[in-house]
Amino acid sequence: MTATVPTTPNAEIQSLLSFLDAQRRHVLGILDGLDAEALRRPVLPSGWSCLGLVQHLALDVERFWFRAVITGDPAVIAALDDIDDAWQVAPDVSHTKVLDRYRTEADLADTAVAGAAPDTPLSWWPHHLFGEPHLHTVRDVLLHVITETACHAGHLDAARELIDGKRWMVLT
Repeated sequence: MTATVPTTPNAEIQSLLSFLDAQRRHVLGILDGLDAEALRRPVLPSGWSCLGLVQHLALDVERFWFRAVITGDPAVIAALDDIDDAWQVAPDVSHTKVLDRYRTEADLADTAVAGAAPDTPLSWWPHHLFGEPHLHTVRDVLLHVITETACHAGHLDAARELIDGKRWMVLT
């Protein structure tokens, strides 16, 4: 059964997207001014880098939730198997490519949900990996992604402070 897509943007969806956009700006803003070496430097014992976290947000969050789960895009679903560990950025991948991919995936995500109704059901779910879905609607996914992005923005805050002492909203 296909849900009806409203012809005008839904106010709730637009509001949720604005909250998500604020978190995305935080992710990119806290990294502003770091060079390629600093973006790749692991700062915690687990070994993740700021660049790896941004790649995770681009591929495992924005692309997965919006273009695979919400839209069911077959090309995106097929490409999910091509990423072994999004947290690891290959040495030959430039930092600008990763940051640009995050921006692109965010734009594609916004397009995927901009005209949706909040209660629109998910189009696809990888039962073979995760069992039954714990999210069921576009609203659920947006709330989940806002939460995950905010959590990772906080991780980036801590990483940035460890790298050079700078803090979000005090980046002078």
